Amino acid sequence: MHLKTILRPALAEGRIVISDRFTDSRFAYQQVTLAGVIEDPRRWLTALHDGWSLTPDLTFLLVIPPAVALRRIDRGGQREHFEREEVLAAVQQEYLARAEVEPERFVLIDAEEEMEAIASFVEDEIRRVCGSQAGRLG
Repeated sequence: MHLKTILRPALAEGRIVISDRFTDSRFAYQQVTLAGVIEDPRRWLTALHDGWSLTPDLTFLLVIPPAVALRRIDRGGQREHFEREEVLAAVQQEYLARAEVEPERFVLIDAEEEMEAIASFVEDEIRRVCGSQAGRLG
């Protein structure tokens, strides 16, 4: 529904769309979840989403050791399935595999850096990319 009502219309109007966790997230998490259930989760998911899914022009991938990520979200030991170190490590490997296949689309960021530095870098990169797209559109 989000694709139909929000993203596709905005893109059709030539607008720039910024989204948090999108296609790559779906593939990374679902591939890990389906491992051992389906013979080739990556191939199956790619075929399933072919023709209706969108691939972003640019993806910021924040990379952090899973143990550090878990320390940051510590809630007294209360964790969901995806908040286990081995699951996060497998998900990160899927993200990195996607980035290796499409290095021109991914910007890898060391998420152990200071939050302000990361935010500033991402903001500057978005402005740079959006400025270059606006020049091509106008």
